Amino acid sequence: MNLLAGLLATIVAAAPVAAQQTNKTELTPAQSTAATELLLEALKERQAAVIHSNLAESVRSSIDVATIQKRLDSRKAILSTKVIGVTPGYRTTTVDAVVSTADGEKPILLMLDDDGKLLAWKWAGQIEGLEATALDFVKDLAAGRWVVARSKLSLDMQSELAPGDLERKWTKLQKVSGGFRQVKDAVIANQGGEQQLVLVAVEFVNTTSNLFVIFDGSGRIINVDISEEFV
Repeated sequence: MNLLAGLLATIVAAAPVAAQQTNKTELTPAQSTAATELLLEALKERQAAVIHSNLAESVRSSIDVATIQKRLDSRKAILSTKVIGVTPGYRTTTVDAVVSTADGEKPILLMLDDDGKLLAWKWAGQIEGLEATALDFVKDLAAGRWVVARSKLSLDMQSELAPGDLERKWTKLQKVSGGFRQVKDAVIANQGGEQQLVLVAVEFVNTTSNLFVIFDGSGRIINVDISEEFV
């Protein structure tokens, strides 16, 4: 099973109907903090095997220990790490942390699954092309720019979703989440190939939800995790 297929299987299993979508992750903040601290310590000590063993299964199957070790060895030494915020969401948990290097502190964003395993992470503030498109799409939804948001979808998806459909789905998501606050950040979970996946962290009053935005190989959005659950 590839990364995207594995993550989508998780989505289907966790939220087959709208009623289940409103349930937050069962992972507690304490468990999330402990899982993140383990990952950060492994990052600091450049322990690729530890990081690999604590990746979500679908992510772990797409990368080997040697590749992780190469990336760790290429980065500047980390002097210290600190978890600064944990936000449980739907199916996932968003963790804000900081690592200190000789160049100062750098914020890092991590997304954990229900088992406390790492789904995706990034150095906050670094935006790539797919992330920018996913962020713009969600910001258009949040601002009520339904036609503009729809234009970012593939033609097949546009044929299935009218602007009013996007409005109805987003409105329902806001309602069950207590109201929109801000679009926080985006993280690429899978890039390259015919299907690519970006997780967008959206802060609502009651939770931070990581929306799964799925792209085709040309960078057009072909699915979003609110497309079926919020009918």
